[in-house]
Amino acid sequence: MGKIQIFKEQCKKRITENRTNKLLKEASEKFAEETLKAGYSYNFSWMGRPIIQYPQDMVAMQEIIWDVKPDLIVETGIAHGGSLIMYASFMEMIGTGHILGIDIDIREHNREEIEKHPMFKHITMIQGSSISDEIVSKVKDFAKDYKTVMVVLDSNHTHEHVLKELEHYSPLVSKDSYCVVFDTVVEDMPEGSFPDRPWDKGDNPKTAVWEFLESNERFEIDKDIQNKLLITVAPDGYLKCVR
Repeated sequence: MGKIQIFKEQCKKRITENRTNKLLKEASEKFAEETLKAGYSYNFSWMGRPIIQYPQDMVAMQEIIWDVKPDLIVETGIAHGGSLIMYASFMEMIGTGHILGIDIDIREHNREEIEKHPMFKHITMIQGSSISDEIVSKVKDFAKDYKTVMVVLDSNHTHEHVLKELEHYSPLVSKDSYCVVFDTVVEDMPEGSFPDRPWDKGDNPKTAVWEFLESNERFEIDKDIQNKLLITVAPDGYLKCVR
């Protein structure tokens, strides 16, 4: 076995061992709870645009995109556009690919900053509800000419909304690519942690993922990703398309 393969096997062994490391799991859960209170995920940007993600998930997305090399990434939820810019920068490095962003309200100041960014050449944005018939039809029409598609769901985090997004957009995902559902961590937070939001424990992206997987055999949770990251807003949210 060569040195590179030995290194890979050592990484794989550590990730596997994390599954049963009680102290690590407790520490990661406590970190998530405390950083939610502190607004930790709002502290980061990518190439000048706020991204509102944990750095650990940003690294995970880089690894996935480099391995899959999707021709198209469809993302629901734009906000400041940091994730659009990040994915577009990965496409720039890979040498090909496009990002389609959907948001019910693309605020004018954010649109202006995104459109003048050097990575905008890889980006198209659509305004409207990601679960409306009109927008779903537009997205499917846009995606039809792309071979390898990845989907990222990061808009309204209620169970009903995310489940509808999964039903509409999961068929676009190519085999061996991913549908990533962010903010599944809501289910792991104490009840009442989101008093100004319509989602909470029992009604959130993770509960939608669980229901979706009960009847969909194309996707499996890639547990290795969350066991590697330990700190993530998407536990059970990295769904690999296996069929």
